[in-house]
Amino acid sequence: MPARPLSDETLHLIDAVRTALAQRSDVDERTMFGCYCFFVDGKLCIGVKNEELLVRLPPHRHGELQEMQNTRELSPGGGMKGYFWVEPNGYTTRMQWSFWLDEALAYNPLAKATPPRKAKSTAAAKKAPATTTRGKRPTARATAPAAAQPATKKHSIFEADD
Repeated sequence: MPARPLSDETLHLIDAVRTALAQRSDVDERTMFGCYCFFVDGKLCIGVKNEELLVRLPPHRHGELQEMQNTRELSPGGGMKGYFWVEPNGYTTRMQWSFWLDEALAYNPLAKATPPRKAKSTAAAKKAPATTTRGKRPTARATAPAAAQPATKKHSIFEADD
């Protein structure tokens, strides 16, 4: 089944995160579990799904952060401490936007990296279906600097400040 096209708002939010991380050279973008994710230094840092941000924050602050308005746990069962969805009302102003990005980037050097996947054996590779890159967006930063990218619609995250 082909991947669903992303809405304009989702694409604008992805572009806003991409712009915020444009000065870093250690960012990798990929999809995971239906979420468009930004990995910093090989570790999941920020994600976008529909109009929500997924942020990875210190697990020891989980209780404090889950009490904040416009946030909800990734895993209400408690299995994913430190991972939160931030609803659009939670990142509407520049101050809120900066808070979530700064918190996620500050925790990133301390976060545990996901171990690299082991290569499949040849027998398993023959049985596994071929993977395709269909549905994945190429990294625009890899092909052109952020300043050279065409101006797109201003993201709604900053409308409250103007």
